[in-house]
Amino acid sequence: MLRSFVRNARLWVLSAISMLAVADSGWAQGIAVQGVGPVNRSMAGASTAAPIDAAGAIHWNPATISGLPHNEVTFGLELLLPDETLFSTLGPASGITDAESGVAPIPTVAWVQHAEDERLTYGLGMFGVAGYRANYPASLTNPISTPQSNTPGVPGGLGRIFSELEVLQIVPTVSFAVTDRLSIGFAPTVSLARIGAQPLFLVEPDDADGSGQPRYPDGLGNRYHWGFGGQLGIYYIADGGWHWGASIKSPQWFEEFRFMTTDEIGGPRLETVNIDYPMILSLGVAYSGIERWVIAVDARYFDYKNTDGFRTTGFRPDFASVLGLGWNNIFSVSTGVQYEYSERLTLRGGYTYQQVPFSSSRTIFNVASPLIIEHVASVGASYQWNRHVAFNVAYVHGFENSVTGPIEQPTTGPIPGSSVTSRVAAYALSVGATVRY
Repeated sequence: MLRSFVRNARLWVLSAISMLAVADSGWAQGIAVQGVGPVNRSMAGASTAAPIDAAGAIHWNPATISGLPHNEVTFGLELLLPDETLFSTLGPASGITDAESGVAPIPTVAWVQHAEDERLTYGLGMFGVAGYRANYPASLTNPISTPQSNTPGVPGGLGRIFSELEVLQIVPTVSFAVTDRLSIGFAPTVSLARIGAQPLFLVEPDDADGSGQPRYPDGLGNRYHWGFGGQLGIYYIADGGWHWGASIKSPQWFEEFRFMTTDEIGGPRLETVNIDYPMILSLGVAYSGIERWVIAVDARYFDYKNTDGFRTTGFRPDFASVLGLGWNNIFSVSTGVQYEYSERLTLRGGYTYQQVPFSSSRTIFNVASPLIIEHVASVGASYQWNRHVAFNVAYVHGFENSVTGPIEQPTTGPIPGSSVTSRVAAYALSVGATVRY
């Protein structure tokens, strides 16, 4: 029974880890980034109808760069610290494993330039839209983290789990002001993603050493892989200080992720995995009719059910590799508030609610995924150093959440009396500067 659980858990844990390559940090909306740069982060990402800085405008609605009052360049660096723990129980065995993931850096650079033709505005964004690292040590007591076995009939677990995921997106952007009130925008999106996982349970195990107990290869040291897509947006300034915006991000279609790995005795293995990024629909409204105040609300829809890597679930006929995570489509709502306290100091705060992309019955299939935080709060400020330069800071707090479900076997389903729990919280500090000219 334990051996069956181990096989099932191994597969789904590493699937979840690998899928995060197109994800954000611990409070991502599924795998999608919540915000980019300290200004947008402090507004909880609410910028579809509120062009406050270049980074948030380019990322969430290309049409809104027409609404920025100045040319500007913004820089940011976020330091993310996730707090992740796995609990599992199987029969008389139970235990806890804490991750030592460390701090992950997430960069942001964005530029916006108004053309001589006042109707045209150009921009370029380069964002770290996903950053995740898991580093779970092996355990002798936690069933899910017990060392892997190389002896038939001797139960084993996942052992040490290490995963590292990085995604950089490059977004050249153009916006056209149809009228003084209405703008439309377009941005092709080019992404670079890298996945690393040890061990790699997305692929079939091998028994090259002839022990009779197959084991899985690792998936470390891979190159960056290319992905492409696009984004369309519309932005409208209404009477009375109201602003409206909408955008659609197409799926980000990635090339096959290639893993040049080895079998049990060091022989070469080439494995491939198909993973894409979901379509995202955003609707936003903002109000600036009160002096010094901006209030923004964004609602988003994420289409995971039609995305490679997420649309299917279950095991292949070998019962040793998986088809996908089987995620649900989800919604999120973000609210941000900005207050100009003085000519030099601007204060911001934000809150996001987002749905967990899988049900509790699928906890075992997503046990290593940090994508279960539902409530995220943020605060931030900008200090105007002089007429051209401002310094920005934000703190983001992803409140602890946990999901629990049964351990499942690939052939017989849930094991009575078993459970696996994933608990996650996250904290981040984002700093940067904006130069306007």
